[in-house]
Amino acid sequence: MAKGLLWATAEDLAKNRGRVLSLYRQLLRSLNSPELPLNLAARLAKKAQVRTIFMVASEERSLHNIEDLFDAAEYSLSLLRKGEIPKYII
Repeated sequence: MAKGLLWATAEDLAKNRGRVLSLYRQLLRSLNSPELPLNLAARLAKKAQVRTIFMVASEERSLHNIEDLFDAAEYSLSLLRKGEIPKYII
């Protein structure tokens, strides 16, 4: 992303598309892990949370907020891989 700018350009958004899709898919796959103590309803609710957050975040145009969203998604993913359930996904 461009340094010194506050708002994302179309080029910045296009560069981040692959990273966003990758994190989204990884989070959804991690929620299917048998190591997580979740029943079917809880899994579906967590997946709905992930979808909602990514839908709302798709409107974000601030470079700093986009980076914060990436950091939060990666942190949530690391917890899920350890078999822990984050209170809030992302």
